[in-house]
Amino acid sequence: MATQRERYRNTILFNNPDRIPLHPGHPRESTLAAWKRQGLPENVDYMDTALDELGIDRRAALRFHSLNVSFKLFPEFEQVILEHRNGHYVIRDWSGAITEISDQYDASYLKTAKDFVTRKWHSFPVKTKADWEVMKTRYDPKEKARIARDAYAKCADMAAQDHVISLSFNGIFWQLREWCGFENLCLLMADDPQLVHEMARFWSDFVADMLDIVCRQVTPDRVLISEDMAYKAHSMISPDMTREFILPAYNAWVPKIKKYGCPIIELDSDGYIGELIPIWIEAGINCCSPVEVAAHCDILAFRQNFGKNMAYMQGIDKRIMARGSKDLEEHVMQIVPALFADGGYIPGCDHGVPPDISWHNYLDFTRMLAQLSGWL
Repeated sequence: MATQRERYRNTILFNNPDRIPLHPGHPRESTLAAWKRQGLPENVDYMDTALDELGIDRRAALRFHSLNVSFKLFPEFEQVILEHRNGHYVIRDWSGAITEISDQYDASYLKTAKDFVTRKWHSFPVKTKADWEVMKTRYDPKEKARIARDAYAKCADMAAQDHVISLSFNGIFWQLREWCGFENLCLLMADDPQLVHEMARFWSDFVADMLDIVCRQVTPDRVLISEDMAYKAHSMISPDMTREFILPAYNAWVPKIKKYGCPIIELDSDGYIGELIPIWIEAGINCCSPVEVAAHCDILAFRQNFGKNMAYMQGIDKRIMARGSKDLEEHVMQIVPALFADGGYIPGCDHGVPPDISWHNYLDFTRMLAQLSGWL
């Protein structure tokens, strides 16, 4: 039997895996709480439990081990509650942004995607060239605290346990939006493109330096670039602006990543990505996710249009997963067998698994995928 890492690589690279890895999707906090009310036992791994209930070999599950390496600013801003009003906190968060969040949550929800949480941003740390000069002092690639002391040892241990080793960082649009805010960044692209180019070059160089530091020690199976730059029907900036401000960084990163022996470079963006995929292919990016159906992403059309130049992860409509039953079966059968025949596809929920997808429907979905991918 192939190893999980071999199976993952062979699937995404359009080779001939013995079976397709199972990756039905990750629940968040509220989803796990709902599932526990519906029968998922406490203090168990949900994926192991699903596989055991269905009689599937636990080795079927695709398990990513993320290298404990930080590309975030250092030091982070001290998180401070500035106001508590009308059921909301106004917080200066870890990134320096002033953010509003329901008082059902705390500041930790602003740093990680633990749950589906609505936020409102009031301001961002980089408004002027002077702000930028201060901000960039927080990004020293040689800062030792960026890499956990046991990061490489744990990576070797996880690889020995057959986990897929993953390294992730923000792309240009995501990172500059974190510094400037979405609207302000888009205005700067029109009003002060020189400053945007300067920030983009800085981030491109910082990431390249980090890649040199990390990849000399360990070769990841996958590099994941987080970019989130599309609305429901279009990209947030035009393809021409994407080429101008973002493509140069991809052109710097992709050859370096491949030089270090990592075969899979995945681009994560919500929204409609059809206008962006050609640019990613041009850059040498060879996988993308999560392919949101509600944002008019048609994964079958993408395959027809772009062939085997792009592999895909996820792409199964979360809304139909919530309905379950025959609707879900028909949806899965429309997409999965056709893409499995071509290769380059690992199916799963087209975003984090929301709480309206029941534990029962999640088990049904996992069973369908296991039957189609050779595990049942």
